[in-house]
Amino acid sequence: MIVFDLRCAGDHVFEAWFASSAAFEEQRARRLIACPTCGDDAIEKSIMAPNVAAKGNRAVTRSGPVTARAALAAIQAEMLRRSRWVGDGFADEARAIHRGDKPAAPIHGQASADEVGALIDEGVPVAPLLVPVTPPEKLN
Repeated sequence: MIVFDLRCAGDHVFEAWFASSAAFEEQRARRLIACPTCGDDAIEKSIMAPNVAAKGNRAVTRSGPVTARAALAAIQAEMLRRSRWVGDGFADEARAIHRGDKPAAPIHGQASADEVGALIDEGVPVAPLLVPVTPPEKLN
């Protein structure tokens, strides 16, 4: 397999894998490759850095155990620290803040999928937490 950076006439760059360079050329000639952003099928290879494998007898250096999930968890923890837990009353509290019945403040809590759908339909800005959270009343 070989990977190429490709560019469409709209200057969008994207990555694609092919069995060989000849397979890329054959698919491009048949217009089977299209830009995932705009759908343009006028595709050319873009300049890319070669993928050179590291020497086999060298240890892999790692910057640390930070992962994307850990970074998200840290950001979310800070957001939760700065907001107020409203529990199962999240939908009602978010509605009240949105209508101006209560002062604007960051909140977090629990809501069913139906409640979230209704909030979105009403124009209330909501977003899910990306990392699962244990409600405060369930912590030891």
